[in-house]
Amino acid sequence: MGRAFQNRKESMAKTADAKTKVYSKYGREIYVCAKAGGSDPNGNLALRGLMERAKKDQVPSHVIDKALDKASGAGGEDFSTARYEGFGPGNVMVIVDCLTDNPNRTFGDVRGCFTKTKSKIGTPGSVSHMFDHCAIFSFSGSDEEAVLEALMEADVDVTDIEQEAERITVFAPHTDYAKAKQALLDAFGEIDFEVDEIQFLPQTTTPVEGDDVALFEKFLGMLNELDDVQNVFHSGELPEPTEA
Repeated sequence: MGRAFQNRKESMAKTADAKTKVYSKYGREIYVCAKAGGSDPNGNLALRGLMERAKKDQVPSHVIDKALDKASGAGGEDFSTARYEGFGPGNVMVIVDCLTDNPNRTFGDVRGCFTKTKSKIGTPGSVSHMFDHCAIFSFSGSDEEAVLEALMEADVDVTDIEQEAERITVFAPHTDYAKAKQALLDAFGEIDFEVDEIQFLPQTTTPVEGDDVALFEKFLGMLNELDDVQNVFHSGELPEPTEA
């Protein structure tokens, strides 16, 4: 069935309030990415992928441009990355990635989500060793051999490659993100990536059952409500929603 990576199209924001939060998260991430690697997407592949993803998520161009302009200027906000790990409802392993200008506030907010849902926040490294930190690229195609050959020639350490229903998905170490993306673009020209990002993939999944299902969904909802939270990765396997 393939690795259970997150396709963000499945959870597109529906309400105006949720969309505003999505725009804010993208704006912050684009700002930090451009500040770190330059605001020219042609020379900063991580920024280019982020901008393409933002456009697919219907983030208005003025939000993207404002973040780039801010990153090009002197000074600006000082965001740092923060990562929290622990166990959510049903003993599901959870990694929470944040961008924050106030680590003490962010830690307090994230810890509150854990404590209010009978969950346990852990120490750094407490669960991340049970995840693979992967660069993931998913796109239309049927020639798995040609894709693998192009990546091998570029000396990309391919972790896995899957082909299913005219779609190819490539997994590589997160440190090979730029090299893998450049190799694909060089070999196949412009690609419309359905997925182009770095994620934590659980090595094993944990079924979420009974009363834990509602509590786990509440836990994820609380985390995603926080402005500082950029991504939540987990090992939970939720039951398929039943047809109404």
